[in-house]
Amino acid sequence: MARKLKLRKIGNSTGVVLPREILEKLRVEAGDELMLLETAEGVQLTGYDPELAEQMEVAEKVMREDRDLLRKLAE
Repeated sequence: MARKLKLRKIGNSTGVVLPREILEKLRVEAGDELMLLETAEGVQLTGYDPELAEQMEVAEKVMREDRDLLRKLAE
């Protein structure tokens, strides 16, 4: 399902208002945190999961530190 969302000025930042149906699907409400993941298809928005966030930080660190080794393994 594609939806057109409007960006709005919020102080010095820019925000987007999510429709109620999307908030319900994400199981979030005002004040909750979201996680934005970059994927090959674009971006994915999910409810914030502290355990997943920690795992992503570890994975990104490994990818940065072992970039050359991972490139060799991908060949």
